[in-house]
Amino acid sequence: MAKHLVLVAGNIGAGKTSLTERIGERLGWWTGYESVADNPYLPDFYADMRTWSFHLQIYFLGHRAEQYLEAVRDPRPAILDRSIYEDAYIFARALHHMGNLSERDYLAYRRLFDLVVDSLPSPDLLIYLKAPVEVLMERIRRRARNIETGITPEYLSLLESFYDEWIQAFDICPVLTIRTDDLDYVHQPQALEIVTQRILDKLSGKEEMDLRGQ
Repeated sequence: MAKHLVLVAGNIGAGKTSLTERIGERLGWWTGYESVADNPYLPDFYADMRTWSFHLQIYFLGHRAEQYLEAVRDPRPAILDRSIYEDAYIFARALHHMGNLSERDYLAYRRLFDLVVDSLPSPDLLIYLKAPVEVLMERIRRRARNIETGITPEYLSLLESFYDEWIQAFDICPVLTIRTDDLDYVHQPQALEIVTQRILDKLSGKEEMDLRGQ
């Protein structure tokens, strides 16, 4: 298959890591994941968000840019769990909105973000995973990660509103939106096949042709 760079985006608990793992296994693609377990700033960030928000965002920016370049260098198609764009347009924006990232730090971060992103190759496809907030909350509760104990429905709803605005304006590459409460690709092999085919059709341009022909 031709070399492609595919990004998986979506709210907390939407199913990004699960999809990345399964598509990587199913198609033999290179996979990249969000730095959580080995992130040196996360414990401090969750203990004191206002002090550590800027540091965390800078760390994620460097980590994702490095990961993008590694994915591009690998000859296989690549799929990445969370996009670099979400760091700025969703999470840094939310931190600024909630008062945990000052105006000065937010503007400094956005300036660096724009410089970094402008130097990266554009992706071929963005997969946007979407599910109702109550479904996200139940998934977060089931996986019981210590760092996620403070996540509230209000916070997820704020992120969702930012996601909706961002996706509506996103024009860097084609977007494939998938409702993950309707397609259980984790437990149902048939659902995984449906999602896999939709991804391949979108990359080949077949999905657009089918829609135009209807």
